[in-house]
Amino acid sequence: MNLPNKLTLMRIIMVPFYICFLLLPVPHHYLIAFIIFAAAAYTDHLDGKIARKRGLITDFGKFADPLADKIMILAALACFVQLGLTNAVVLTVIVSREFMVTALRLVASSSGKVVAANSWGKAKTISQIAAVLIVMLLQYILELAGMGIIHLNDVARMTDIFRLVGEVAVWISAVFTIISGVIYMVQNFEFIKNAR
Repeated sequence: MNLPNKLTLMRIIMVPFYICFLLLPVPHHYLIAFIIFAAAAYTDHLDGKIARKRGLITDFGKFADPLADKIMILAALACFVQLGLTNAVVLTVIVSREFMVTALRLVASSSGKVVAANSWGKAKTISQIAAVLIVMLLQYILELAGMGIIHLNDVARMTDIFRLVGEVAVWISAVFTIISGVIYMVQNFEFIKNAR
């Protein structure tokens, strides 16, 4: 297994760790989850860069890399729903798109073809990563205020504002998710049309 594929697997392995810290109400848990998630997201950038630079692009990497992204993002959003930081509608929209694109990839692979990520898929992933990081960072600021480490003039008002900002960020990522899903379906409709 080459280095980019190892980094992809490492990204998947990091998921349970940030889930634990995100959900456990210990001091600075949002910060720890933020750092682990950011490190996992960086491996997404790193594995692709190394694979392209060293000519290590493999069919496994083309399939596993977007799968690792899905696991990483969907786990974070599921935790956000449980914590009341976003609603189940946005999670359902994103999960639906991911299942449709994964099904498309499976149909294509049965024909010996690989549907690799495109620029819209990358934009979708970047917007999702940014949204997750924004939500965790804002929650950490509120956590610090609750611990008395920083002072916010009106904590209740800031909580509402931070929640709105986080929700907008998540919905922006959902819009990118929908757009990229539609583009994948249109560009690869031949696999659906010719599926047996």
